[in-house]
Amino acid sequence: MDKIASFTIDHLSLKRGIYVSRKDRYEGLTLTTFDIRMKEPNREPVMDMPVMHTLEHLGATFLRNDPVWGSQAVYLGPMGCRTGIYVILAGDRSSEEVLPLFRNIFSKIVAFEGDIPGAQPAECGNWREHNLDMSKWEARKFLSEVLANPGKDNLHYPEA
Repeated sequence: MDKIASFTIDHLSLKRGIYVSRKDRYEGLTLTTFDIRMKEPNREPVMDMPVMHTLEHLGATFLRNDPVWGSQAVYLGPMGCRTGIYVILAGDRSSEEVLPLFRNIFSKIVAFEGDIPGAQPAECGNWREHNLDMSKWEARKFLSEVLANPGKDNLHYPEA
């Protein structure tokens, strides 16, 4: 069985950043999957599930309500390894092109106050498991240390 493309990336040298994970064609449309890598794999602690859950709720809400990108949003969800999130956008996109979008989303997460969208019993299957304070902390760290001034190695996967 062939490995999927994301398993061929050297996770021992992968840095935090925004990477084009893959591009798929579906009925004439290109879908770009982004690997929003908030933690260096195997080198720093992963995020816990309440943090990931809150990042998912806030990130998806801000993405889908973005006046420019909301109509291009297909999916935002956590990585199983808990080192980041995946985002799928319609169109043939680059990491550089979407950098302002993710700066905006993470800035909104950092500034967010109030009730977490969709975190009520009738809206979410696990509404109690959230951590807004730590989600804001992780978003602030990623925004200031990576998104504020990314290098090439934060926007393009390491060479094989």
